[in-house]
Amino acid sequence: MHRSRATASLLGPALAVSLGIGVVVGFWMPDDDLFELRKGLRIFGAVYEEVVTGYVEPVDPVHLMHVGVDAMLKELDPYTAYVDESKNARIDILTEGQYGGVGLDVGRRNGALTVVSPVAGADAYQQGVRTGDVITEVAGQPASALSVEDAEVLLRGPPGTTVRMTVEREGRPSSLPFTLTRKRVELPDVTYQGRVGAEREFGYVKLERFTRDAPAAVEAALDGLRDTGPLRGVVLDLRDNPGGLLRAAVRITALFVPQGTAVVSTRGRSDDTAKSYTTDRAPLLPEEPVVVLVNGQSASASEIVAGALQDHDRGVVMGTTTYGKGLVQNVRSLPHNTALKLTTAQYYTPSGRTIQRLGAAQSDTAAVASRMHETTGGRTVRDGHGIRPDVQVASSSPSALEEALARRGAFFRYANHYAATHDTLAADFSVGESDLQAFRMWLDRERVEYPLQSERTLDSLHALAEANGHEGLEDEISALSVALDDTKASAFEQHAPALMRHLEREILSRYVSARRRIEALLPADEQVTAATDLLQNADRYRRLLTPRDER
Repeated sequence: MHRSRATASLLGPALAVSLGIGVVVGFWMPDDDLFELRKGLRIFGAVYEEVVTGYVEPVDPVHLMHVGVDAMLKELDPYTAYVDESKNARIDILTEGQYGGVGLDVGRRNGALTVVSPVAGADAYQQGVRTGDVITEVAGQPASALSVEDAEVLLRGPPGTTVRMTVEREGRPSSLPFTLTRKRVELPDVTYQGRVGAEREFGYVKLERFTRDAPAAVEAALDGLRDTGPLRGVVLDLRDNPGGLLRAAVRITALFVPQGTAVVSTRGRSDDTAKSYTTDRAPLLPEEPVVVLVNGQSASASEIVAGALQDHDRGVVMGTTTYGKGLVQNVRSLPHNTALKLTTAQYYTPSGRTIQRLGAAQSDTAAVASRMHETTGGRTVRDGHGIRPDVQVASSSPSALEEALARRGAFFRYANHYAATHDTLAADFSVGESDLQAFRMWLDRERVEYPLQSERTLDSLHALAEANGHEGLEDEISALSVALDDTKASAFEQHAPALMRHLEREILSRYVSARRRIEALLPADEQVTAATDLLQNADRYRRLLTPRDER
């Protein structure tokens, strides 16, 4: 009798849900599909109930539910996903640009829970929490037992509430306790705007995400730049921008193209998903040359803007091929503050290109052949691979030495040491040869090991020789080891500029805001320099936007 009541209690909601879904989807689902949906719900609920209540060992019902849902969604594309309560705030950050918390980005560094970056203006920043602080306790719980996600959940909460956090900081003999007040943290969409070029004649805008407020932020940035003098061109930096809201992308594109211009269209399973989006305002900058910077992490809304400006020959896209995320997600609310991020359609640029990268989805949602299309002016563009830039400019790849140092957290740890021994930073601070030498001395003093991949290979060869009794190879292996040591030592001189830039970026993050860091590092940004060089060459810019047979 008890088991029958348990079954009824579990399956009752499942049946109710199936009937509720029937009301919603019955208008567009065939009767056979609707029958299979209801049948599947009953079977899934029955299996879940039997396993949770009758399996030989106790089963965590929450974990089992997550496994079942994740396995089901894995059959679809990579972007359809179940969002539990702890991750729901991340969607708010992407769409709203704000969240309730203390303003800390945390992560693992050398195995320890560490402050990666405090948000300027938030309570943690105002109280003096700094990049590199090692978190030892959050809300009374030892940090060693917390994952990064756990810590983020504990730090976030209703505005006005407080949370205690304890950190250790290099150079301080004892722990530092903080009582942090949560508030609505607003992340800036535009993290930097300024003038670039030999004569500061071009505007530069760095956009981090596409929230509801992003179009207004970009417009304000461009207006502010125009107030300081005429603009001969604009660099719109969408590198590492993961996207956000579709309508934000349309409104930002509208700043550069004529009113009524097509920006993007969507097509999906139902007629409701077939929509076209056009601009509904006069442009702010109708004629000024535009260079859009993109890279492999520019996705979704970033690709809509880049693709629309490219298709209308309104700007030159520069950098590396974008991520290729052309699937439209809607966030559907589920019980208990959870949600389903569901793919409902696919993006198409004005020329008819799909943004979605071939092979990026497991279903047939994006299974289309790469095809050629034409821009408004007759240039050839292709789809199926994200947005391919008109001008390929890759950022410099890190050397083996830089990768090895970064892998061991050497730059990060030295920046902590630097901050512990320097209370302030000069306004015109930059890392020079003497700073790089001090870094090398610190590596030796702290005995920081940073083996290169070639050294690891040599160690494996040495172990293999010993295991197989090839003693005769010892001299050759020893000679190779000495040669590698010499190469490693000379690599500091060979790659000094890149090492100094990396070091400078880390040290600056201990003292100044993201805006100041961008400003300080902008002159050494090779892709920004390439963009300004192009804007200074009007003939080359014009040729790039002209079909090949007309150049």
